[in-house]
Amino acid sequence: MANNKTYPIVYVRGFAMSRTEIDETTADPFCGFNVGSTVYRATPDRKQPPRKFFFQSPVVRLARDFGYNDVYLDGEDLADLADKPQGVKAASIVIYRYYDSASTLFGDGKTPPMKDFGSGLSELIWRVRKLICANAENALREEDFRCYLVAHSMGGLVCRTFLQNPHCDPRNVRPCVDKFFTYATPHNGIDMAGVNVPEWLTLDRISNFNRETMAGYLELDGFDKNDKTKDRVDLMPDAAFPIDRVFCLVGTNRSDYQVAEGLSRTFVGHGSDGLVHIENAVVCGAKPGEPPRQAAKAFVYRSHSGFYGIVNSEEGYQNLTRFLFGDVRIEIWLELDSLTLPPDVQAEADKGRQVDALYQFELLASPRGKLWYLTRRIAEEDSVACVRYADWTARPAEPQPLFLSTVFLSNAARVNKDRASIAYSATLGARVPDYEVERKLWVNEHFEGGYLYRDSLVIEMTPPLAAGEDWTVTYTWQATKKGGKIVVNPAQLLDPNGVQLLVPFASQTGAPGVSGRLRFDIRGWNM
Repeated sequence: MANNKTYPIVYVRGFAMSRTEIDETTADPFCGFNVGSTVYRATPDRKQPPRKFFFQSPVVRLARDFGYNDVYLDGEDLADLADKPQGVKAASIVIYRYYDSASTLFGDGKTPPMKDFGSGLSELIWRVRKLICANAENALREEDFRCYLVAHSMGGLVCRTFLQNPHCDPRNVRPCVDKFFTYATPHNGIDMAGVNVPEWLTLDRISNFNRETMAGYLELDGFDKNDKTKDRVDLMPDAAFPIDRVFCLVGTNRSDYQVAEGLSRTFVGHGSDGLVHIENAVVCGAKPGEPPRQAAKAFVYRSHSGFYGIVNSEEGYQNLTRFLFGDVRIEIWLELDSLTLPPDVQAEADKGRQVDALYQFELLASPRGKLWYLTRRIAEEDSVACVRYADWTARPAEPQPLFLSTVFLSNAARVNKDRASIAYSATLGARVPDYEVERKLWVNEHFEGGYLYRDSLVIEMTPPLAAGEDWTVTYTWQATKKGGKIVVNPAQLLDPNGVQLLVPFASQTGAPGVSGRLRFDIRGWNM
């Protein structure tokens, strides 16, 4: 780890829908965090079978790659005990077993309310702090103790309850949380068939995903379900936890979600992971008098859960570890300069007829030498960033940039150890939209699935080889071979605002087309 900050990871699993699922969860020592997956990758020789690709599970990989251990000893869960003299190592994986009291195996079979789950997390962190600071090898004082919260689905809401509701932190350990990572958490609730889960649906506390109920246990003042400007619950006040330290991983594959024989993905619909809608899976920071600011986020083609779910994936693991231990943080934005129409459509617009279109911008980012994407936004997976032509024409003088994704890079994860730089490829695509004239589709000269622009950009960052030297950042479009370079002083990366890399792009065909630039906000992470 470049930052040498080895903090314990507290894993908080997601919702268990039935009594059987709750019992199965509590019977598993790692509550599902130990589950991996096996997939096929195609091979060039048709006579040979496809190659298997194994992801061993987050627990195994964290142990192998970063030296993490569990806290089980001789059959005991040390996290339940704050007075063990030997303590535990700082690099520990701790499972918050909040469903134990709700199971028929270890409890009374009654599911407690969310506020109890939040308070229980406060108690757990307090015990873990005692155990880690008791271990002389860690050389850590209680006031310096920190931990990472890693949560799946409803587990993210349990964490938010602890962080946001002051009544749910009886041990006053909220300042001990260093970073907060969520997989597929319904930060703005769950919608089925376009309707939010009703408050009266109390079976196994499914109502925990009702926005009015969520506003209660999250202590969100001003919520009003009848006011579209006040009915959001995906807000985390900065006073509760800094949004800059939160990462939301969003799943986009609904087809692999098999819960309820596929009924869930059917009723939730497109633009989801089978249970949580894409737009509901990101939390926002909130300051009085300022617009909400989204947490860091990335998109992966994974379903909500299961063997091929978002937690049990290489993509999920790589985003998690780079967020926790990486060296560089990059926010990718799209700044548009022009959207030009086909000549025939422009002629109709010049006549004063109503013209509209929905532009879909795709982004795929992958590090050098890896077999997966850190983020993947594609039209067919309903995860693209969109710009409506009517909104574009009515834009202010300085239109707001469009946020695409966050990427964390790790110097320690380089494949080629003899090559000092860290690099990744970002593919930008602008799909040909469905043009409308007076609300009717314009199909003349239209080719479905075409692109107004598509090219891959390779960005390479070379750290200084000696003290006092600068970073070098180069970029090159693969198709046009156009590129450039900037030199970055290390002090700029330590600045909260970092440094900006502006990379222009433009369609080569003229009209119709798009032009603008990708903006990369680059800064140091864990430095």
